[in-house]
Amino acid sequence: MIPTVGQCFRLIDEQRMLANIRDHSIIVARIATRLAEELQATGHKLSVPLVTAAALLHDIGKTACLDSERDHAAYGREICLAHGLDELAEIVGGHVRFQDNSCGTFSEYDIVFYADKRVTHEQVVSLDEREVYILERYGRNDPQRLAIIREHCRSWRLVEARLFAPLGFAPGEVAGLIDRDPATCDFAGEAAAAPVEPDKIAMGY
Repeated sequence: MIPTVGQCFRLIDEQRMLANIRDHSIIVARIATRLAEELQATGHKLSVPLVTAAALLHDIGKTACLDSERDHAAYGREICLAHGLDELAEIVGGHVRFQDNSCGTFSEYDIVFYADKRVTHEQVVSLDEREVYILERYGRNDPQRLAIIREHCRSWRLVEARLFAPLGFAPGEVAGLIDRDPATCDFAGEAAAAPVEPDKIAMGY
């Protein structure tokens, strides 16, 4: 099942997602949705509702894992499966470490994976800026850890090149194509109302 925006936010509330993680997820979803729509317009077959939902829920397991060594992506996958969201489970479970199964193309997974890398907290950043942040936060001045992180970061640029090859704008223009203020997006009404399909008003365009 692919959940609606309202259903996503009811699950977010159920899992007691912290406000800062929620804000991050909103911005990731805006970027991912915009990219999916633009790529769909070039003739690529993609499910925009799947991209939107997976982006909104990519960190659904994070709050519960903050005080432990538990893998929040793996736990998020478990949450998705437990709620019958099988279509989202692998995207959520693989959003931290890139799983290249595309044979040179791209899928909804690649879009969500990439959008997450373009947002630090709730700020839209470049991949270079994101890499600096990850190295400083998780590298611990350990040469081995730093080398592993840098190797992961190389996969980000591979995905970026694939996604933007058919598009008429550059990665640096993404921030100007979305509303970057999560507070302007009122999901509360949607979460309380009957399920509706994701739309541009709800996503804050």
